Amino acid sequence: MSSAQIALLGAIAGFTIYLGLPIGRLRAPMPRLRAGLNAVAIGILTFLLWDVLTHAWEPIDEALGHQEIGSALGNGAVLAVCLGAGLLGLVYFDRWSARRAARPGPGAAAVSELAAGTWRSASGELALMIAVGIGLHNFAEGLAIGNSAAQGQLALAVLLIIGFGLHNATEGFGIVAPLTGSRPSWRFLALLGLIGGGPTFVGTLVGQSFVNDTLSIAFLGLAAGSILYVVIELLAVARKAALKEITTWGVFVGLLLGFATDAIVTAAGA
Repeated sequence: MSSAQIALLGAIAGFTIYLGLPIGRLRAPMPRLRAGLNAVAIGILTFLLWDVLTHAWEPIDEALGHQEIGSALGNGAVLAVCLGAGLLGLVYFDRWSARRAARPGPGAAAVSELAAGTWRSASGELALMIAVGIGLHNFAEGLAIGNSAAQGQLALAVLLIIGFGLHNATEGFGIVAPLTGSRPSWRFLALLGLIGGGPTFVGTLVGQSFVNDTLSIAFLGLAAGSILYVVIELLAVARKAALKEITTWGVFVGLLLGFATDAIVTAAGA
């Protein structure tokens, strides 16, 4: 299988995220459905947080086991810095966005019209942040696909593509969960899909020619921090909904979806 074919399959794995995005176009607000989807997103993202941190810590733990203290400390510092950047960076970005919205400058009206009902709303910004966090995670997934292909493990690479493709399909639901009932434009949904799924393709290209644990740890750390921030925000939304039973079931279903789709990747020997 050629590098171009592996890259194409990596793109397919990333763009399965679009399968879940159209649900964001539902016309009726449907408070119970919205709360359920929000809870499913929490479950999926909680699983992703655990999965991302596990993969980020694995090379550090392995270095400690082999008494490679310098490597462990270096990669541990990279993880800590990137985790903090992903988590705290979104806090300050959110504050900056709020201040910018409060003080519109020249041309703000045109921008507002262009983005009406999309990312300038609270739900749109939250969906965008979810897409960014998932995109960082998917870049690391793409690195795994590309690395496997570069090492001649084509069967493993194909199985990873299938597993990550199924996994990404569930992530699409997580991205649009805050948007249910707000009728975002198809263009905005396309942008969210590109941000969330596109990095799988980019990671596949990079991974075929460049193998580096530190780079992977850096992106996984950024992903973990941003995902944690989004989970905190979604939990606040869930509390406002005051639908405890639906929320609890949704989180449970989201966790199961995460484990079920990841099981295919594990079966591939990754």
